[in-house]
Amino acid sequence: MTGPLVVVGDALLDRDVQGRVDRLSPDAPVPVLDETEGFVRPGGAALAAALAAADAPAVTLITALARDTAANELRALLAGRGVEVIALELAGRTPEKVRFRTGRRPLMRLDRGGEPGAVGAPPAAARAAIDWAGAVLVSDYGRGVADSPPLREAIGGVVDRVPTVWDPHPRGPAPVAGVSVATPNEAEVERLEPEPEGADVAAASARALALRERWGAEAVCMTRGPRGALLTWAGREAFEAAAPAVSGGDACGAGDRFASWLALRLAHGDKAEDAVLSAVACASSFVKDGGAGALASAVGTASGAREGVPGGEGVSVSRAVRQAGGTVVATGGCFDLLHAGHVHTLEAARELGDVLIVCLNSDASVRRLKGPGRPIVPERDRAAVLSALACVDAVEVFPEETPERLLGELRPHVWVKGGDYRGEVLPEERVLGGWGGRTEFVPYVEGLSTTRLIEEAAYRG
Repeated sequence: MTGPLVVVGDALLDRDVQGRVDRLSPDAPVPVLDETEGFVRPGGAALAAALAAADAPAVTLITALARDTAANELRALLAGRGVEVIALELAGRTPEKVRFRTGRRPLMRLDRGGEPGAVGAPPAAARAAIDWAGAVLVSDYGRGVADSPPLREAIGGVVDRVPTVWDPHPRGPAPVAGVSVATPNEAEVERLEPEPEGADVAAASARALALRERWGAEAVCMTRGPRGALLTWAGREAFEAAAPAVSGGDACGAGDRFASWLALRLAHGDKAEDAVLSAVACASSFVKDGGAGALASAVGTASGAREGVPGGEGVSVSRAVRQAGGTVVATGGCFDLLHAGHVHTLEAARELGDVLIVCLNSDASVRRLKGPGRPIVPERDRAAVLSALACVDAVEVFPEETPERLLGELRPHVWVKGGDYRGEVLPEERVLGGWGGRTEFVPYVEGLSTTRLIEEAAYRG
């Protein structure tokens, strides 16, 4: 996958209001909800982009947003997950779905904004992003973005050279001719192609094939919920991908998870059958883990703050500097018992750009790398000491041994390593290439290391 995944479609803000009900209203026989907490999460095409950003080094969302609080919340949520947003002007209000719940029981849903058709012309950056995409996913929610003639023309211009997945909506337009795979669900296929009658695989395959021919898609993959998916092509036998059994869970957002993973697997060169099998398994796991609700952020922390990091502002800092045309520098490590060699490296790194973000190994990852006796200093304290240095602008903790996933969110222009790493194969360089980042080496200070400090302290003790 040489370019970013570009997601095109209608973004929504999903808002959950959780509360307690213990009385009826005196003016009407309706329950009174005493609000206890609230959560927000990306919805619609924004959900598809946020999910893909956990798996891809670069994701761009082309959508329509109004100039309102909901749009600002969405931008913050997506920035926290490393998604670049290119917005068309949306008249009216940014769509919101507000769900009121008590315990696990829904009381009602309130929909706001998002009148279909009130979408402005796309900026030139939107068409350029599609042209440079490594894959395109159209996540249509029937609110006007997928109807934009310039965007449809741009997508039509790349379908013959990059994988293109179109997740349609009953109120939306037909997919652009030539897309790699269209992914309607079973109910949508039956509504669009009611003949032939029947619920068996042969009838479902016949309807999907008729729809494929009408749309001019290379393939139609009909999603069937807990029964998996059915992939159909012209002149080939239908391929049935069964879903693993899932008990409980939440299916909200499963279609977005399926489509986003399918687009990524196709972009990595998987055959259609393998990509569909993988996407079914991925969507099933997503449902089991709680669905879209697992992405919810408590109201007031929508900036994407990470547990264990003072402020957790690294992603926001990086995005703001990149938008202003500045240079983002990042470096990483355990930084257990901070010493003069660390400070020298950090100061040298800061001189290479406008901000320096430190990617800090979590306590668990330090133990895996250094052994059960490490770290000496817990991650919260290590982060606090690093944050106090004048050369450090933000600190982000990551749980893996190496920070590729975090770098995909930060997207730094420069990744800094000490000179002792020169000549080694660096796992970070694989993801840096996704957005044109580069690695720089700064001089290594001989004779200074945390291990040596620990050994000397033990000897003198």
